[in-house]
Amino acid sequence: MAKLTGERPLVGVTPDALLALHAAGYTAVRERLGPGRMLDVGCGQGFESARFAGADRSVVGVDYSFEAAVDATRRYGPEGLRVAQCDARRLSFGTGSFDWVCSSHLIEHFPDAEAHADELARVLAPGGKAFVITPNAPADFENPFHIRLFRQAELVSVLQRSFDDVWVGGIDAVPPVKENFRLRREKAAKVLRLDVFDLRHKIPHSWYVGAYTRALPIAYRFMARSDSGGGTGITGDDFFVTEDVDESTLVLLAVAGKPRHC
Repeated sequence: MAKLTGERPLVGVTPDALLALHAAGYTAVRERLGPGRMLDVGCGQGFESARFAGADRSVVGVDYSFEAAVDATRRYGPEGLRVAQCDARRLSFGTGSFDWVCSSHLIEHFPDAEAHADELARVLAPGGKAFVITPNAPADFENPFHIRLFRQAELVSVLQRSFDDVWVGGIDAVPPVKENFRLRREKAAKVLRLDVFDLRHKIPHSWYVGAYTRALPIAYRFMARSDSGGGTGITGDDFFVTEDVDESTLVLLAVAGKPRHC
């Protein structure tokens, strides 16, 4: 059973709004797909990856975690999802292997985001599309796993190194759900203000990650208990794709084509 660390969402544990936001991103990608071979990079438990599969579309998921790859295979292998363990900056596939590639909430984990973008372009077929979903920097929660956050123009700049055709919009939510995110950020900010000497940014980063992964389950248990398990009623239907991105837009959605290897 996967443990909550804050690095990836877990059904039944992660707050409903975050799970629904992830689901909305995958829905936005599915609505833009056609037939062919699909690669989901950073597939985690595979519950969203499996939904990409169809009569005319095969799906491969990859994750750096052996535990996640095994778990996803066990859960969704019978539904046709194939899963491999590999580094998202050095994918174990040939050039031009996939018609569609998705990277959801992953690129922010790499200081060398360009290497990840290069690999997405490398494995994409000439006429294919890559989809990148990542937090909008001004609206993100502090998370030590998020090494490099992006504003709209910054994400465009990174992707244009690897693709000749790049569009970046956003995924946002209806006002009550945006208020849910605001209130949870406010609660988190109150907790962070207890670190009056900003020690979390002065200690080795690995120590900060270790402390965060131990503290998060406790924080969720006492501060976000009512926000998870489906009780809020928040679903992916409360989110929408928008071209109008501002500092309050929750996440960025990029669609990239014409990979540079062509």
